[in-house]
Amino acid sequence: MDLHSGMPFWMALNPLYNYYHPLKKSISTHTVIVGSGITGALVAHVLCALGIKCIVIDKRTIGTGSTAASTSQLQYEIDIPLVELIKKIGEENAVKAYKCCLQSIADVENVFKPIKKDPDFESIPTYLLASNKSGEKLLKEEFDARKKANLPVQYLDKDQLKESLGIDALSALYNDTSAQLDCYKGATFILDHHLKKNEIELYSHTLISDYNKTKNGYELITENGNKINCENVVIAAGYEAGEFLPQKVMDLLSTFAIVSHPVDKKYLWKNRALIWETQTPYLYMRTTADNRIMVGGEDEEYNNADRRDAALNKKAKTLEKKFKKMFPDIPFVTDMSWAGTFSATADGLPFIGTYPYRPNMYFALGYGGNGITFSMIAAQIIGNLITGKKDDRTDLFGFNRLKHSD
Repeated sequence: MDLHSGMPFWMALNPLYNYYHPLKKSISTHTVIVGSGITGALVAHVLCALGIKCIVIDKRTIGTGSTAASTSQLQYEIDIPLVELIKKIGEENAVKAYKCCLQSIADVENVFKPIKKDPDFESIPTYLLASNKSGEKLLKEEFDARKKANLPVQYLDKDQLKESLGIDALSALYNDTSAQLDCYKGATFILDHHLKKNEIELYSHTLISDYNKTKNGYELITENGNKINCENVVIAAGYEAGEFLPQKVMDLLSTFAIVSHPVDKKYLWKNRALIWETQTPYLYMRTTADNRIMVGGEDEEYNNADRRDAALNKKAKTLEKKFKKMFPDIPFVTDMSWAGTFSATADGLPFIGTYPYRPNMYFALGYGGNGITFSMIAAQIIGNLITGKKDDRTDLFGFNRLKHSD
């Protein structure tokens, strides 16, 4: 699948991780991770810490799939508001999902401290704006639900929001627990660290075309006929994981993003906070380490890459117009724009763990706007499952939520 087009900012900002190492022979290992983006990298990091020998493979250049097109925001909020999630899965599970995401932000930060690499990780606050009267009503209900759950949140009325952020909106929810990073740097930093320590093997430009269940695990077959025998397989291929699943578990969407020329710091809003809104699809924005402004949204149903790409220019102009309406005094000039494909689930939660009748095949599918935080959770859960440890998050994020087909 063509996962993105245009010029994703992280690919323009960073030197390409110039690693070309296709698999050219049949091999064996304990665990194979399919996917070299931020999800696969986090899984590899956790497994290496557990002493598990693993191989990471990708059909592309390392880290250039969906990770390259991510806007790399980390929030405890899930795409579905807590009050709506409670209706879908019950209060206990909904609160647990939100708290898992909150913990995950700190866990992502802690990944990079021992490897002494900084992927421009920055702790910042978040404003969730009421887009209209119904959004204002939702935020009041959401505030009450989050306070009851002891989640970090403040309610700002129109005047408080104007004083705090300098914009006109009906109200907002605020918290100071979010973060942002460069997830392309993050993925390549992690993989390079463990590669240099000889803790992983890393094969790029290697496409898995088929697989067989074996007595001791799986046999993966590449398009060139080489085989990888392993005890476990971890599918961290995001929206391209469908070939390993017997049923559809998500809906594909197209999303669009723009990034500005660098601006003088004096123009940036307070604390460089993440900003998003209640309407669907929502507009969201963040800043970058070099004082650019990144704006995303305008999501629509994915039909095909050609239609998505044809819409990019119009969508980019719409995003810039919406930003200028919110911040008319900031000199925003679009420097780069891109389109990407992502997916969402009915309840806004990821799918993590094994699918029925697929023993020892683990899925790390962090769908939705919380892909990175979900990926950290997935890495931890899968590490526990492979080593035989119970993880009480398994049922919450597992495939038991589906009516299964085989």
